Amino acid sequence: MLSTKIVIAGGFGAGKTTLVGSVSEIPPVATEAIMTEASVGHDDTTATPFKTTTTVAMDFGRITVDRELILYMFGTPGQSRFWFMWDDLVRGAVGAVVVVDCRRLADSFDAVDYFETNQRIPYIVALNRFDGHLDYSIDQVREALEVGPDVQIVDFDARDTQSCGSVLMALLRHALEHPKDTELVG
Repeated sequence: MLSTKIVIAGGFGAGKTTLVGSVSEIPPVATEAIMTEASVGHDDTTATPFKTTTTVAMDFGRITVDRELILYMFGTPGQSRFWFMWDDLVRGAVGAVVVVDCRRLADSFDAVDYFETNQRIPYIVALNRFDGHLDYSIDQVREALEVGPDVQIVDFDARDTQSCGSVLMALLRHALEHPKDTELVG
């Protein structure tokens, strides 16, 4: 049995915690904290007015892909004040999913830049369908994020287990087709 690590990254409130929770076969570990007045001016909740918590360290989940492979999912915090943890969370990962909320494309720029700069980790972009639709086409998002054709962009619903599973399978296929300095752990 092989196990491997993947990272779920993206901006604040994009759906990272929801994705991990939707597919994890174990109760996911979430370091969610209640948002306080200290987040005012830091966390823009305009597009997510009902959001009351935020990830302060990481999310963790596990999914058995088949009899041969187990995925360990590590979700990053989305706010810049927690980015110091990203290098540690990403270390050893075979790939990453950058979750994007199309209502707030600019919130995903830093996550995309991180993986573009960190060339050793293949990544894909996953557009979360809030309210069942996307505000932009995949081509428009590709242009806005300034990612090349080698970066796969998929759309999904972070609340739907099958949809999230499709994202993870797309990442695994992409990582196998674009191996970098990553390895499976046996």
